[in-house]
Amino acid sequence: MSSPLFEIEDLHVSVADVEILRGVDLTVDTGEVHALMGPNGSGKSTLANTLLGNPDYRVTRGSVRFRGDDITEWGPDVRGKAGIFLAFQYPQEIPGVSVINFLRQALSERRGIDLSVLELRLAIMEWMDRLGMDPSFADRYLNEGFSGGEKKRNEILQLAILDPEMAILDETDSGLDIDALRIVAHGVQEVRSERPGLGVLAITHYQRLLDYLAPDKVHILVGGRVVETGGPDLAVRLEREGYDSWR
Repeated sequence: MSSPLFEIEDLHVSVADVEILRGVDLTVDTGEVHALMGPNGSGKSTLANTLLGNPDYRVTRGSVRFRGDDITEWGPDVRGKAGIFLAFQYPQEIPGVSVINFLRQALSERRGIDLSVLELRLAIMEWMDRLGMDPSFADRYLNEGFSGGEKKRNEILQLAILDPEMAILDETDSGLDIDALRIVAHGVQEVRSERPGLGVLAITHYQRLLDYLAPDKVHILVGGRVVETGGPDLAVRLEREGYDSWR
């Protein structure tokens, strides 16, 4: 029997000696889209940072496994090379490093070979067109002067080019208007159409993103634990009732 693509088991995490996650269990299989929803302070950002390998977030019990390997102690760079991608809620600006050079360096690390800018440019131009991005952004400094929607589309461009096997989207819909949200969600679906085996964990506050992503499963995180798992109808119920039923 094959292992799940991505598996979180009895995960306990502390930040500055304060326990935030108190036994999270969650499994994503190949090609599945999962949504994780929860109120402010429920532990969503803690989980995202832990899955990235942020050393400020200390795993005190449990494990994170990727393709059957225990990655709990792996650093962010090792996770990225292995095929795990995190789209940030607040993408950082990197002055002096163009989008295309950033992607060249990241993809060279991922593949273990030194790629040239020319080798990447055609692929980047194709994906920029599909994502509705101005081609001139390839030569601009990473996220510098980008609007919120442009930063999020740039994250999806990275997702497309780096070709991960597991994508964690940390509140990618945060701060987006309806049009920008639709473009970003369409971008995720474009990538999935090219790579149907891609697993996705979308961490979000809002049901509206899920209207586009059509998740296989929805998880509700409250008080550092997944308190209920269901299908897309669970997000609809949550939108209607709020979190009081699960507190």
